[in-house]
Amino acid sequence: MIAQDEQIRVTLPDGSVREYPKGSTGLDIATKISEGLARNVLAAKVNGVVQDATRPIDEDANVQLLTWNDAEGKATFWHSSAHLLAEALEALYPGVKFGIGPAIETGFYYDVDLGGQPFSQEDFKKVEDKMLELARQKQQYIRKPMSKAEAIAYFEEKGDPYKLDLLEGLADGTITFYTQGDFTDLCRGPHIPNTGFIKAAKLMNVAGAYWRGNEKNKQLTRIYAVTYPKQKELDDYLFLLEEAKKRDHRKLGKELELFAFSEKVGAGLPLWLPKGTVLRERLENFLRKAQVRAGYSPVVTPHIGSKQLYVTSGHWEKYGEDSFRPIKTPDPNEEFLLKPMNCPHHCEIYKTKPRSYRDLPLRLAEFGTVYRYEQSGELHGLTRVRGFTQDDAHIFCRPDQVKEEFMKVIDLVLYVFNSLGFSDYSAQVSLRDPENKTKYIGSDDLWEKAESAIIESAAEKGLPTVTELGEAAFYGPKLDFMVRDALGRKWQLGTIQVDYNLPNRFELEYIGADNQKHRPVMIHRAPFGSMERFIAILIENSGGNFPLWLSPEQIAILPISEKYEDYANDLFFTLQENDIRGFVDLRDEKIGRKIRDAEVNKVPYMLIVGEKEAAEGAVSVRRKGQGDLGSMRVEDFIRTFQAEVKV
Repeated sequence: MIAQDEQIRVTLPDGSVREYPKGSTGLDIATKISEGLARNVLAAKVNGVVQDATRPIDEDANVQLLTWNDAEGKATFWHSSAHLLAEALEALYPGVKFGIGPAIETGFYYDVDLGGQPFSQEDFKKVEDKMLELARQKQQYIRKPMSKAEAIAYFEEKGDPYKLDLLEGLADGTITFYTQGDFTDLCRGPHIPNTGFIKAAKLMNVAGAYWRGNEKNKQLTRIYAVTYPKQKELDDYLFLLEEAKKRDHRKLGKELELFAFSEKVGAGLPLWLPKGTVLRERLENFLRKAQVRAGYSPVVTPHIGSKQLYVTSGHWEKYGEDSFRPIKTPDPNEEFLLKPMNCPHHCEIYKTKPRSYRDLPLRLAEFGTVYRYEQSGELHGLTRVRGFTQDDAHIFCRPDQVKEEFMKVIDLVLYVFNSLGFSDYSAQVSLRDPENKTKYIGSDDLWEKAESAIIESAAEKGLPTVTELGEAAFYGPKLDFMVRDALGRKWQLGTIQVDYNLPNRFELEYIGADNQKHRPVMIHRAPFGSMERFIAILIENSGGNFPLWLSPEQIAILPISEKYEDYANDLFFTLQENDIRGFVDLRDEKIGRKIRDAEVNKVPYMLIVGEKEAAEGAVSVRRKGQGDLGSMRVEDFIRTFQAEVKV
């Protein structure tokens, strides 16, 4: 009989409370629930902290058993796989030294120093085979606390400068090692119970990475990989990657003639081609209409601003060293910056005249192009550029209006997502890092007010949220919208931020009902985020098959021969008069070739015209993805088309 004080009470996610012997592990709890669950448990979340499923639990606790279906379970699986990769490398490349090996969203990587030994994609297969050979041994991941002196002695003997460097930042009493098989690593964990859970492995890429991200340090070899608990799941993932290549916005952007880059113009500075410009303008007009309905006023600000403007806002202090260099003028007292943010300009618009509490909220909106110096190695198509346009707006409101305004912006963001087919999204509450407040401006009191407004607004809207510490902007917390695309990848798009600090720095005021001066609160918001990134993700999510209202070319008129070109041109004029965009294909090609080319270019409607259509004032209609819809009178087609255009 176990004494009452030797029992612990465990609260499970469904709210049920069960008693277990003190020192029970997550695996013990899983086994008592079902053998099937126990076979799938990767880690345990105990009072909000993820730990090994094999670690004892010595007090009453809330416990969640994590499997492959949980994001934290996957992260534990992939971090454990990084250790398995390291063990395989150590067996194959004697003398290898190890940096860090974290889990990432799509697997994991390990930064390693191979001591000059060559490594390329040709070596991937032997490393994968070694990983699976080791995994089949079902070696346990064994956790062992270490004193700092013991840890230093271990890595000094091993001759690993990178682990010794990491140890410098760790306090005695917080250091743990993990061992599986013949491999031991400095690691806080957690890890899966044993290597046998890993059934499939694939090395994905190899790249260079400076130690600690500092180009003054040695460049290590970064090996990216992914593992799965079943071979079929890895096969499915690799299939999705092939689909992603087909949808790559850089590839489709070129094929569909949407945008281009030029070395002479400069890296990271996209050129919008005619079709891409139509697409972009349709998106802007869509949001402009929604903003007018929501009470926003459009403004336009310059592409540059005085350096002093950004000194006042704090952007120069935070980002000046990483931005484009100041622009000098013949006047030695003048310095300008390419605009990195629109908000300081909007603060100055607010100050152009006295404001009353009756004037608030004031909502200023701008499609403003900003410029930020990204390292050349970090540039990637439209998703990471040096010049981009934000669908930016700033709401200046009274403190009592913050929550209502914030919730209205949530509604606007969700309207944008739903209109464009982004149905799988979540919201991330991005707060400041409580352990490092030096990265932020403003008082604790103002930060707490701003954070409370975001958390309460999201809760009242019923948004599913996760909280991330350290992800706030330097001037305020934010609500970031994370969207999963058709391939399951997660992107940060829309953002809403509450800011009590810039109004202080710019000394913004309004006269209250008490006839006294008060500070407004500032809400920053951008439903698209940046036009460039949003369009990149839209291209990949749709595979270039845009909604009809958004397609740069909605129809292609295809005359069977030159005898019907006049009818085709008259038809094109009629459709233009009804706000239908497209072109007439007058090439000397067979109709089959014209149809195929229109399909490849993802034109939604193909209108084929010949003798019968010209005589009857009709068109033969093909819809991309549906095939032949038959003959229609022109006015009937226009009605059909307009009924399909929803926005």
